[in-house]
Amino acid sequence: MSAIVYFSKNIAPETVTALFARVGKALPGRVAIKVHSGEKGNQNFLKPDFWKDIITRVGGTVVETNTAYGGQRNKTELHEKLLQEHGWTALFPMQILDHDGPDWELPIPNGKVIKKNFVGKGTAQFDSLLVLSHFKGHPMGGYGGALKQLSIGMASSFGKQYIHGAGNPDLFWNADHDSFLEAMADAAGSIVERFRGNIVYVNVMKNMSVDCDCCAVAEDPCMADIGILASDDPVAIDQACLDLVYASNDPGKAHLLERIESRNGVHTIEAAAALGYGTRKYDLVCID
Repeated sequence: MSAIVYFSKNIAPETVTALFARVGKALPGRVAIKVHSGEKGNQNFLKPDFWKDIITRVGGTVVETNTAYGGQRNKTELHEKLLQEHGWTALFPMQILDHDGPDWELPIPNGKVIKKNFVGKGTAQFDSLLVLSHFKGHPMGGYGGALKQLSIGMASSFGKQYIHGAGNPDLFWNADHDSFLEAMADAAGSIVERFRGNIVYVNVMKNMSVDCDCCAVAEDPCMADIGILASDDPVAIDQACLDLVYASNDPGKAHLLERIESRNGVHTIEAAAALGYGTRKYDLVCID
């Protein structure tokens, strides 16, 4: 079976809303809208105004989680201040899911590397999830997209250490690299299971730097913008993004691909597909 991934070259707020509608999946109950709010100093993250149309359309709560490294988003009080500085709180209701403990432990009985995932207890308040991702490179994962938002993005501060350590938070930053990528796939699967398929994914291929929006000092984008994708399959949408980068005739893609390939970024997609909650086979439906 192939998944359907909708795609448009037109990068605009109204395109996000149009592609979301084409996916055709209702998001029942209380909806969490996961964004990447951007580290202080980062110039590439997608700003609140870009997401305003879709967030208004869905009418949910914008959610974030605290980081596990130094910066302006590793403590709730600092993170809330930065959300205000970046303009998020002026436009949307916001919640930091792990603003206080204890974490909520999600089981991963079929996980290859980790058997549990630690997320903020605020996650339990929501019935559906809209994952808004900025597709770009990443210093450790190779790339960041829907699967990273589901895993590292939804994990609590401790949960991020646990995933990075492939189940041993004492190995944070130092675990076997492919095991870390597989742990991300495991963790992402626990979020898919938690929301019972009530998830829609949007990936925006804009401002594509080799660095993540979590980097305070990030390289400028290295290749031209490509477009927006939407799907209800997190594996297919990330695979489609990778394929679009490879298919591009922009010479700047070599720099981004070096980052992705040197970190074996595709392995997260491979591991997620092996777990069975998504497929690498897809039909790309182009929308004008």
